Amino acid sequence: MRIALDAAQAAAARGETPVGAVIVDSTTGEVIATGSNSPISAHDPTAHAEIVALRAAAQIRGNYRLTGLTLVVTLEPCAMCAGAISHARIGRLVFGAADEKGGAVIHGPRFFDQPTCHWRPDVTGGVMAEESSALLKDFFKARRRKPTA
Repeated sequence: MRIALDAAQAAAARGETPVGAVIVDSTTGEVIATGSNSPISAHDPTAHAEIVALRAAAQIRGNYRLTGLTLVVTLEPCAMCAGAISHARIGRLVFGAADEKGGAVIHGPRFFDQPTCHWRPDVTGGVMAEESSALLKDFFKARRRKPTA
């Protein structure tokens, strides 16, 4: 999660929503790929941290199926990302902060609980949730501040 948080901070430094992700080989501990939110800079609405990391890992592995790998992300994935995680056959999903508004794992549509979901990773939520949440809150608080005259 520390690597994912570092990626989230890098996104914040670029003015992107601070969400970071890392894909790890669970058996070796090897970091396969990292990603951070970049829809603004990439001009790509799908460039969420999870998608960026999944794309990189698939290229590195030479396969779109990432069975047996663990995806660690600082924020509960949205429906789009949950769908991509399922299609990639990620073995385990670990996330930090819950997302009551946009999350789709334990909130909203609960994507992996749907009968139409063909692949369900093992899910662990709340890992370093306070730090992940604080990063997001601080980012948006700073953006809402009005300059003093």
